[in-house]
Amino acid sequence: MLTLRPYQQAAIAAIYGYFQENKGNPIVILPTAAGKSLVAAAFIEGVLKAWPDQRILIVTHVRELIAQNHAEMIGLWPEAPAGIYSAGLGKREARAQILFAGIQSIHRRAADIGHTDLVLIDEAHLIPGNSSTMYRRFLDGLTRINPALKVIGLTATPFRVDSGMLHEGKNALFTDIAFEAPVRDLIDAGYLSPLVSKQPATRLDVSKVGTRAGDFIQRDLAAAVDKEAITRAAVTEIIEHGRDRKSWLAFCSGVDHGRHVAEEFGRQGIICRTIFGDTPKEERDAIIAAFKRGEIRALASMGVLTTGFNAPAVDLIALLRPTKSAGLYVQMVGRGTRLAPGKENCLVLDFAGNVQRHGPIDLVRPKRVREGGGGEAPTKVCPDCDSIIALSAMDCRDCGHVFPEREVKIAPTAAVLPVLSPKQEWLAVHGVAYSRHDKRGGPPSLKVTYSCGLKTYSEWVCLEHKGYARRKAVDWWRMRAPRCPVPLSVDEALLQAGQLMRPSAISLRPVGRYVEISDYRFDPCSYPIPASAPSATGNLVGLGGSTALLASATRAATPVASSSAALPAKTSATGGRA
Repeated sequence: MLTLRPYQQAAIAAIYGYFQENKGNPIVILPTAAGKSLVAAAFIEGVLKAWPDQRILIVTHVRELIAQNHAEMIGLWPEAPAGIYSAGLGKREARAQILFAGIQSIHRRAADIGHTDLVLIDEAHLIPGNSSTMYRRFLDGLTRINPALKVIGLTATPFRVDSGMLHEGKNALFTDIAFEAPVRDLIDAGYLSPLVSKQPATRLDVSKVGTRAGDFIQRDLAAAVDKEAITRAAVTEIIEHGRDRKSWLAFCSGVDHGRHVAEEFGRQGIICRTIFGDTPKEERDAIIAAFKRGEIRALASMGVLTTGFNAPAVDLIALLRPTKSAGLYVQMVGRGTRLAPGKENCLVLDFAGNVQRHGPIDLVRPKRVREGGGGEAPTKVCPDCDSIIALSAMDCRDCGHVFPEREVKIAPTAAVLPVLSPKQEWLAVHGVAYSRHDKRGGPPSLKVTYSCGLKTYSEWVCLEHKGYARRKAVDWWRMRAPRCPVPLSVDEALLQAGQLMRPSAISLRPVGRYVEISDYRFDPCSYPIPASAPSATGNLVGLGGSTALLASATRAATPVASSSAALPAKTSATGGRA
């Protein structure tokens, strides 16, 4: 029987939990290659087996994703009443109970689609922020048919370049984050391929390229980047670094730039093909199939292959496209995070300055539209293997080179962040204290202060909050007291704090100027300790990461067939006709 990974099961449970307490449209955030299609299929199966009269629509914009999501559904549940509505796939099965559709094909056909209880939108970050788009008009039409319609967004990048987070702002379609699985946690747990980076000597100069709609002006960018000498130097470096790697992707700054990159690969003896938005369907499918079989070593593209492209063997990504879009950056790098036999990691060569611009992909925090400023985190380059590593690291994670204790002279040109943040270091916990924290204008929270030697670190557990914050607090509590009911208030939690297990160690990760607690380690002999007042205020941190959700990654996975076990007996999770 097919099984779900712990974080996939947690994502499904979080959706049910959200609709039991809220009436909005939530987002589920799962990194590229984390299995969004499987999560959606398992959730849909659970809903329909509990409430057989529900009608569910799965919408996206890419033909490949429509087919992929439909295939995942049929693979999981062969008898699923599923159909496809997509001009690109040549199917218009409008009355299917589970309908996988392309927004371009259905945006004017809400009346034909008819009554729908639940809409899942894949790659939800591609929905424009204004209120007069194809998605909005279509959803408005479905809502007129069924005012109880619920919408769920699925994405790896819950933000846009021009309007910040998807659930924030005046015209936001989504209202909350129901679940998030951090990419770093999934890599550390072995569910995704690690990413490594090297410092390329060739740099793309975009200092004179202007900005429009939050990103570089496309025409000016292509003109600045598409230089014969630069292309030759970059391709030479890619070949040198990729000598022992089998499957390369190059993201380029324009169609002509992509063609020139492919031609240079050919001149240097490497088979490289190009794929662009106007590449005919049959030709595109043939190229990708040959690439996956290993007959083509490199692909160069522009404007495509960032979504709906599934080639697990990719083990080198060359960023030849500078972008101010954090989402596009994460999507490009995410093409290398799939696991494949014999694949140890994926090398990212950033010629475009994107890592410097946005930071490691697991720490990307998009600026709000009104915000400015920002800075670059300091790094250094290993003299033995050219790996880009954090300035504070004492040794190279790739080759083992040991740096002198006082490494202070770093060349300015090397100030580029590693594509993945350094693996967290663990701090031994010598004591834990609990107290009530009151914040003006909001509900109180449980302040937890950890003593680690001479320093203290704090986090705030939001037991009295609603939605995502409350669900994270529930997970936090259950990790420490699995047999103790989760308290509804901070005062109740303080009375029960003596029953909580104490972590033996915590790990931290930077978030802007501060740090947050990202993970916990519990020894088998962890024991309850009495609550007491904290001895110090500690550093400003947030309730970190996925904590309990991924702490269970080594436990037995839950069978897909049990995905509806947590459903309420009489109330529809989707708020539809059940």
